[in-house]
Amino acid sequence: MGHSPSRSNGAGDPLPSRFARFRRRLRLHRRRRSGDDSASARNIAADEFAGIARIRIVKADMQFKDKFFACLSLGERTYRTDKSDNTHRPVWDSEKKVIVETNGPHIARISVFETNRFSKNTLVGYCEVDLFEMLTKDLEEHSEDLPLLDPSSSNTTVGSITISCYIEDPVETEQSFARRVLAIVDYDENGTLSLSEFSDLMKAFGNKLAVAKIEELFHQADTNGDGIVDIDELAALLADQQEKESLISNCPVCGEDLGKYDKINDMIHMTLCFDEGTGNQIMTGGFLTDKQASYGWMFKLSEWAHFSTYDVGLHSGSTASHILVFDRRTKRIVEEVIDGKIVLSMRALYQSKVGLTLINTGVKDLLKNLSEKQGKKMNSPESAKDIPKFLELFKDQINMDEVNDPIESFKTFNEFFIRGLKPGARPIAYGDQDGIATCAADSRLMAFCSVDESTRLWIKGRKFSIEGLLGTSAHSNALRNGSLVIFRLAPQDYHRFHVPVSGTVEKFVEIPGCLYTVNPIAVNSKYCNVFTENKRVISIISTSEFGKVAFVAIGATMVGSITFLKNEGDYVHKGDEFGYFSFGGSTVICVFEKDAIQFDADLVANSERSLETLVSVGMTLGVSTRNKDVRHE
Repeated sequence: MGHSPSRSNGAGDPLPSRFARFRRRLRLHRRRRSGDDSASARNIAADEFAGIARIRIVKADMQFKDKFFACLSLGERTYRTDKSDNTHRPVWDSEKKVIVETNGPHIARISVFETNRFSKNTLVGYCEVDLFEMLTKDLEEHSEDLPLLDPSSSNTTVGSITISCYIEDPVETEQSFARRVLAIVDYDENGTLSLSEFSDLMKAFGNKLAVAKIEELFHQADTNGDGIVDIDELAALLADQQEKESLISNCPVCGEDLGKYDKINDMIHMTLCFDEGTGNQIMTGGFLTDKQASYGWMFKLSEWAHFSTYDVGLHSGSTASHILVFDRRTKRIVEEVIDGKIVLSMRALYQSKVGLTLINTGVKDLLKNLSEKQGKKMNSPESAKDIPKFLELFKDQINMDEVNDPIESFKTFNEFFIRGLKPGARPIAYGDQDGIATCAADSRLMAFCSVDESTRLWIKGRKFSIEGLLGTSAHSNALRNGSLVIFRLAPQDYHRFHVPVSGTVEKFVEIPGCLYTVNPIAVNSKYCNVFTENKRVISIISTSEFGKVAFVAIGATMVGSITFLKNEGDYVHKGDEFGYFSFGGSTVICVFEKDAIQFDADLVANSERSLETLVSVGMTLGVSTRNKDVRHE
């Protein structure tokens, strides 16, 4: 990566440094932000483009010898290095260029795996890097040694890793791009283009109009009349022509048609493509998550044979072998841990007519009896020995540092399962503004403005409706055709649920029922109605900002107990602890009156992709439409 020559504005004053420009772009954009965290758009607006970052994973210092590789995850992309030698000081020196957007993902995760030749490799350490923070430091290339954290405890280190970051801002991208373009036909490698070399370049661009007036363009570019075109002159010509009529119709590397969006997107595409084409980017891409990148050749064979698939969307929830969700905090795709044998059994039961027959001929009672027996087992002193094994299974998804009590204080597994958190572990956003609703649980969230949207994009049960969900005792005309948000809790989550809005608890209604799993495999099934057939407890909360809100706690397989901590007539504040589920996965659904809430745009955008969003208690959910003065950014 070269350094751009100094440039000046029309008044002759030097342009600000790239660091000053980068900081200004972030500052100005954040001032304009309105809470839309969606990163689903494919093209990048010019004012969203902060630059291209080169991230290099250099080496690590581990506590034991093995063969290691590292993964870089940012947004919906993951890249991996090659495998190191058998050593406790692996060296990769691998780099990848990524686009940095002012409102896009900026927390990169570096994961280190020890290798296993045959199957899944083992995650041994990770760190997270805020690119905005690193790239605004006034250094040509910022290099840093970072601690690698134990996946099961962020207070424990397992080694260190050295990475470097370099930002190439839009001004420098323009120069860098011109340098790469010039190198295509600079046969004598003197950094300039003769007329014949310039002619070959115009032909490579695939623009017939440009080919027809090569000499005219050459003299236009040769501003000092020395008979050659240098980098600055070529960059000026490309920028000038791009504003009028682009010289480049096709990418010289991959041949893709350009001009679909605008100048900045074409430049980004070609800048990254040139590096791919010349082999400068060493990390392997094409992965959605670091777990996908970590699988060995046996999994790759299963992908090739179509036994396993990685994708986001409705079909991935119901039939894929892996459940992918969008982490709202890091804006990164992550994979939910679930045993492969369980996936197969759930598919057989919930995704087939044979499974439907089994459900209708006794499996309902079997699941209920199994859940009751498992509940009794998890309340026994002997169950405490399962806690370490559970923590090992979910070691990178349970942070014991935020748990209020030490692990040895839990006398049964259920005591651990309904564990409380330290004060402040889940801050409540805009706690003093009742017109802003917050997330009710640590969970995977789907938000829909109507039942029709929910059944089109997610819930595939045969007869799902608000009336069926709430039952006759809790349903009212106010909630008919309302908006709904689904919070799906997995076994590894914090299983206490909190109040999303402030108001008075009018009543509780308990509805007996089945205990189907609430996994997407069942929710996306057309053969059963998970939410309207499962056991559930409904609370109606009367609020001044949102009207009536129905809070529905739904039991699931292995969840025989739903406990509320408030009583009818109690006034509850947004963020108050409301109750908890005992062992298993479970779900909370909140139903709002029609048009009473405007859900956060990023939650809606992900839901429209049939992609669950990983959220925590207290994160913003949406704003009341009744009070126009309520805003959050």
